Amino acid sequence: MPTTQQHAKTSTFLLFPWSLASIVLILVLDITLSKWLGKNWSWIALLLIIPAAILENFKVGFSTMKVMFLKILYSLISFLVVGFAFGIAGAGWYYERFENYAGIPRVSIPWYVLMALAIILLIEIAHIYSMLKAVRREFMQYDPGQ
Repeated sequence: MPTTQQHAKTSTFLLFPWSLASIVLILVLDITLSKWLGKNWSWIALLLIIPAAILENFKVGFSTMKVMFLKILYSLISFLVVGFAFGIAGAGWYYERFENYAGIPRVSIPWYVLMALAIILLIEIAHIYSMLKAVRREFMQYDPGQ
């Protein structure tokens, strides 16, 4: 008796890049509202990590290739965006401190925002590792030697 597979459409929740959206939101809020929010910004940045981590954890159990491919793609874009943010902050700090260019306009990203971005990237690394384990498990079930 042949079995038919039901192909359901993947939900938008699984395909949405929660970590990337959180990273972009943290950077945009830091650049636009950091002077207005003052010291309270550190709490807001840390609170934005929690929903991103929780919502990304929901994706770990799903091993469809579309979800995993998009997760890896969004993770690479997240690393690119955070790399640009660290590079911009580091370049401004370098020119002000070592090249003695005091009057140049620069993007000042506080240490707690950089820490929030680093924590989100650590979460991304853990999810990539678990996704790769899921891909391995998916391929191992088709291996007749196992």
